[in-house]
Amino acid sequence: MLNANLQKLFTIAQKPERLIIGLMSGTSLDGLDIALCRFTGSGFDTRFELLEFTTVPYTDALKQDVKHVFAQKQVSLEKLCLLNASIATLHADYILQALQSWNYKPENIDLIASHGQTIYHAPQRLHGQMGYPNATLQIGDGDHIAVKTGILTLSDFRQKHVAAGGEGAPLALYGDVLLGSHPTKNRILLNIGGIANLTWLPASKQRIICTDVGPGNTLIDRVCQQYFNQPYDDGGRLASGGQVHQPLLEELLKDAFFTQPAPKTTGPELFSASYVQQAQQRSDALTISPQDLLATLSAFTAEGIIRFIKANINIQIDQLLLSGGGAKNNFIVNYLQQAFPKVEIADTGTIGINADAKEAILFALLANEAVVGEPIATGDNPAVLMGKFSFPL
Repeated sequence: MLNANLQKLFTIAQKPERLIIGLMSGTSLDGLDIALCRFTGSGFDTRFELLEFTTVPYTDALKQDVKHVFAQKQVSLEKLCLLNASIATLHADYILQALQSWNYKPENIDLIASHGQTIYHAPQRLHGQMGYPNATLQIGDGDHIAVKTGILTLSDFRQKHVAAGGEGAPLALYGDVLLGSHPTKNRILLNIGGIANLTWLPASKQRIICTDVGPGNTLIDRVCQQYFNQPYDDGGRLASGGQVHQPLLEELLKDAFFTQPAPKTTGPELFSASYVQQAQQRSDALTISPQDLLATLSAFTAEGIIRFIKANINIQIDQLLLSGGGAKNNFIVNYLQQAFPKVEIADTGTIGINADAKEAILFALLANEAVVGEPIATGDNPAVLMGKFSFPL
């Protein structure tokens, strides 16, 4: 005899379709993406519909609170403990508010897929400490979300990937393969969030690659906030008014990360303010204008992407499909187009995936797979089902 929680999970798994909320809050700390999706099937038979989507911005106070523990080697354990619970409770409030605005009741939702808030990412290639494995940590406890919303919640997706030998990122691969593959077109799905990651999807499905390729918006946003009192470079307009400092750009691109084999991951733990300052010192660029610095960092993001593609993909690319905040940065998009003049560059909306909602959709998909799917072999990444189950009762 199954208990009530397991019986409910069994019932959800047997349904012809499932309503799943996907949550994503990335390293940019700009807010919580909430995507309500309808799923049928699983694996390569997956079909989905984005029913509703919203982004709830983080307040400045919350951003500052999270920054006390974000990408820091030494933190207050009390602060970490408190944020683990408080962020989850806040996310639950955001979900309930979104459902009310969309005229959905919590009891009509089958699952929540919560990515959590990444506070530290530590692949062995970055921490370099013998005897310690790849590791990553996201906070925002799933039990708190499940209890407050009354909805079965899957969370902490990255840990299974690490346990199975991966680096915990990027997890976009699994959704990109299922939703973004095409039988005749060679595609790259490129997400430019805080960090830039891409999935190479050749039509042949041979040698699929999914990897981080370098910084996305994390350094750009920092300069905008420090010098321009802007949260980000809207449309890339600020960078477009500056000049790229070529010696600084070349120094920024000298880190060993850029020549390490894929798949690989990185984060603000490496690409930080001190990383930029050290590169400025080595290239005699400490006194360049903020606008030139911004242009150079924007070029840095684009060049990291370009150099990886040119070094690792040697067949014709038909489409480069963008998502994340960087998809709206015309400086970066134009830079990419100049490097790949024969490639169609557009956002993922052209294949039916809302570019702003893509990451949240992908975590909803991972939850669907965890309930009704089977592990899928995808390139060099482990074939696993991810997500820890938290029941509301």
